[in-house]
Amino acid sequence: MQVSDTNDVKIYNLSAGKSLPEWLSERKRRTLLKKDVDVRKRIELIQDFDMPGVSNTIKLSKDGQYILATGIYKPRMKCYEVNNLSLKFERCFDAEALTFEILSDDYSKFVLMQNDRYIEFHVAHGRHYRMRIPKYGRDMKYHYPSCDLILVGQSNEIYRLNLERGQFMTPFTSTVSSAFNKVAVNPVHNLIVCGSQEGRVEAWDPRSKTMVASLDCAFSCINENKEIEGFPSVTALSFNGGLQMGVGTATGQILLYDIRSNKPYFVKDHMYGFPIKDVEFHYQQDLIYSMDKSILKIWDKNDGKLFTSIEASTEFNNLCVVPNSGLMFLANENTKMQTYYIPSLGPAPRWASFLDSLTEELEENNSEVVYDDYKFVTKTELEGLGLEHLIGTNLLRGYMHGYFMDVRLYKKAKSVANPFEFDEYRKRKIRETIDKNRTNRVQLQKLPKVNKDLALKLMDEKNSNKKKGKSAAELLADDRFKDLFANPDFEVDRNADEYRLLNPVLTRLNTSKKEELKKKLLANDFEQVDEELEGKNSSDESSYDENEDSSDDDMAWTKQVKKQHKLITREHRAKDKAEEEEAEAAEEKQPQMFELRQGEEYKGIQSLKRKTNKVALGERLKEEEVNTVTLDSMGNRQMSFTVQKSKRDRAMDERNKRHREERKKLVRPTFGLSKRKKF
Repeated sequence: MQVSDTNDVKIYNLSAGKSLPEWLSERKRRTLLKKDVDVRKRIELIQDFDMPGVSNTIKLSKDGQYILATGIYKPRMKCYEVNNLSLKFERCFDAEALTFEILSDDYSKFVLMQNDRYIEFHVAHGRHYRMRIPKYGRDMKYHYPSCDLILVGQSNEIYRLNLERGQFMTPFTSTVSSAFNKVAVNPVHNLIVCGSQEGRVEAWDPRSKTMVASLDCAFSCINENKEIEGFPSVTALSFNGGLQMGVGTATGQILLYDIRSNKPYFVKDHMYGFPIKDVEFHYQQDLIYSMDKSILKIWDKNDGKLFTSIEASTEFNNLCVVPNSGLMFLANENTKMQTYYIPSLGPAPRWASFLDSLTEELEENNSEVVYDDYKFVTKTELEGLGLEHLIGTNLLRGYMHGYFMDVRLYKKAKSVANPFEFDEYRKRKIRETIDKNRTNRVQLQKLPKVNKDLALKLMDEKNSNKKKGKSAAELLADDRFKDLFANPDFEVDRNADEYRLLNPVLTRLNTSKKEELKKKLLANDFEQVDEELEGKNSSDESSYDENEDSSDDDMAWTKQVKKQHKLITREHRAKDKAEEEEAEAAEEKQPQMFELRQGEEYKGIQSLKRKTNKVALGERLKEEEVNTVTLDSMGNRQMSFTVQKSKRDRAMDERNKRHREERKKLVRPTFGLSKRKKF
């Protein structure tokens, strides 16, 4: 059962859910009921309420005890008894049934109109008689007072087959219509009304055998604000009492008439442009059922306001409303005939009274969740999705340390930010399924894929120390720490300086101890791990020289940290030196420019260098123009000059300058501290 809430009206789809095929054995049915939750929770109001291919028409007998339905393929009729909620009988025909009419109060007498110009009369034991009609038929109705079967179709004549005499009577002939699509009989004054292909409704009085009135419905469908595609032929007719009449057209309009007037008092447009297949009046409220192939609308006949609607998953063919109730059946282009129950339209019929208690129980247990349609995201997640510009708008609702946003916007942004997320999710699920299937085989204890050294250390503590072994066993078996040894995001970076200085946990195992523990684990049916662990660094090698027995001592741990600090400093220096050498090599590769003076000849770069080196210091300083000559008070001359520094000296000055700037950033200011007074 599926519950929808269209326009704040509860609609229960009783035919939703999986259906079991007929050829399944009873044993397999019971097995499916145990395994499949959807099959176990489905509600099958009427057993086997389906057709092999398509259902065409559904009608209820006058006594309300039998439901008759036609469909294909093979063309057939099924009769269901509501007291047993099951199939009573099934009959197959030679041709598809367009429509049928129940002649008796129960199922014992009915007549079928088929698409090969034949009509068949059936009784309780089977087919009674089959006869041919003059033209292809489209609809028929039984006129109870005269015992006439009214037949309309591809002709301007309305045929009357008298079932008491067993012969055709003189037909009614129309002078303004070429063919008729629908026929209806008023239940109060028994007026016969026919809807024509030209968009007219003609009323015939069976007593006088003449046409008493005619309505031009096509002219009333014309709207200046909207263009109509196609011609508004009459496709549906229905009466409510003796005076009200509903007319459905091929262009999707419903016209409501008072038969005392030739103009409709209300016109409703479905806005889909599909032909209206059925129009029904609600028995108590001022509501109208109007159905085309895509939707069933229930609306107020006074102002046209929509009450609720049911959208079609497959095309609708016919509507059958159970009298004085909120239950209805829909024939559609599917194997399963649809059953809907709307409690606000009326109670369930007596034979399905359990629906009322079931729906009341569902409404009591239905607790509405406020944030079902919203997703909570943090500011970091917003930046990852590229939606930080929405902060402050009405699309985000601030809550605690994050925001609530519409889940549809979240899913759309997620798909744009990571378009390959589904592929990754699919691969991960496939990998998990394979691993899950592997667990059904012979189980071997194994080291995890992530943080193998940490797991190895915990296993060693578990085997060596009883007190620590208990906590280590709990850590390895606790599901809360499962991702620590399974999720690659929790992999410990053993090359990080912080890990090497502050968390030397795995370094307590020396190489020989580790290999010894591996062999022991392999002897106990553990899975073999990699011979060379990833991320091995110099800090591990140096720490393995420490004695294991003294690892718990504070002095030994302090020495280990100091040694690690020295190694890290040495590595950083080596790295800086390598960077300096690379910079010097890049500078040497740059071309050097020399200036030629007047009267000098160019004899190569080496000759210019040798000539520059042989020049005296005074001349060289004079050429560079970096010297300054000053006279003191005694008349002596003083010369000051600056010798160009080497590349190494310049690099050292640059490094010292960076060091001083970093120290300035790290030094905390002492503003506000008063000097300590001396007594």
